[in-house]
Amino acid sequence: MNDEGVKKALVKCAVGFDTSEIVEEYTVDEGELKLVKRKVTRRDVPPDIKAVKMLLDGEGNVGGMSDEELEERRKKLIEMLREGDSEN
Repeated sequence: MNDEGVKKALVKCAVGFDTSEIVEEYTVDEGELKLVKRKVTRRDVPPDIKAVKMLLDGEGNVGGMSDEELEERRKKLIEMLREGDSEN
């Protein structure tokens, strides 16, 4: 994975995302596999403040910031990302 891919993954974690998990159960019937059950579970992964902190590290020292300050920076980052998406 290149640096751009890592940054995209980090941004995804910083803003939160939706994901699906698929679980399938099979049985052997007359020598062939047959699907018996398929369950799709959707879940929301909430924003990760540590990912926000990692993204902001390039903007200066955020190590001494409080959780409230980091949360405010996270909100600003999300707003900037949304503005960037709306321009594309």
